[in-house]
Amino acid sequence: MNKLVALVVDDESNILRFIRANLRASGYEVVSAMTGLEALSKFETSKLDVIILDIMLPELDGLEVCRRIRKKSDVPIIMITAKGDMQDAVEGLNAGADDYVSKPFAVEELLARVNAVLRRVKNNLSQNSSDRIKLGSLLIDLAQRQVSVDGHVAHLTPTEFKLLTYLANNAGKVVHHDELLEEIWGSEYKDCTHYLRVSVGRLRQKIERDAGNPEYIVTCSGVGYMIKNVKCS
Repeated sequence: MNKLVALVVDDESNILRFIRANLRASGYEVVSAMTGLEALSKFETSKLDVIILDIMLPELDGLEVCRRIRKKSDVPIIMITAKGDMQDAVEGLNAGADDYVSKPFAVEELLARVNAVLRRVKNNLSQNSSDRIKLGSLLIDLAQRQVSVDGHVAHLTPTEFKLLTYLANNAGKVVHHDELLEEIWGSEYKDCTHYLRVSVGRLRQKIERDAGNPEYIVTCSGVGYMIKNVKCS
C-alpha cells in the first residue's frame, strides 16, 4: 500500500523536524518547505494527501499560500496558528483551510487533526451512490463528488462538500449547530461554532448568486442552518 504524503511548511527548523519525525513514525511520507514560495513549488511537484501549513512564513505568508493552492486543489490543509489567536484561526479557515492547530501543540493533537481531515476525504470518496441531488440550479453529484450551479462547477473542499451534502440530504429541515459540528467535524468539535460559521460563509460564496441574500442555505438564528427545498427549474 502506498504511503500517504504530507507536506509540512514551517520556517522554524525545530518545529519542522518535530512534525516531520512524528508523521514519519506514524507511517507518512513527508516533504517539507520553510518558505511560502518553496511550499508552492513542492505543492506543484508532489502528489499530496494533506498539507500542514504555518501561517507565519517568509516570502509569502501561509494565508496567501493557502489561497493559491485552493485555486487549484481541494487537498486538505491544516493551518498552524499563533497561540490563542482566534483571528488567525478564522482567517485561515476563510482562506480555505480545513482545520487549524495552535502553537504550542502536542503531537497527539496534530495527528488527530490530520486523521480527521483525511477521514472526511475518505468518507466522501467512499460514497458509492450514483444518485444526484438537485435543488433548483444546484446539482450535487455524489458519485463524482462534484457540485455545479447553473452548469458551472463549484470547487469545494472535502469539508465543504460533506457539509453541503449533509444539509442537502436534510433539505427543508433545520439542522442544529451541534448536529452539524458532530457529523462534519467530529464530537470533539461540538463547541467550535466558528468552524461552522466560516464554512457556511464560504459555501455561500461558491454556490449562491448573492451570498448576502442566500437562495439555498438559510440561517435559523440561534438554532442552525437549513437548505431550502428549491424547486428544479
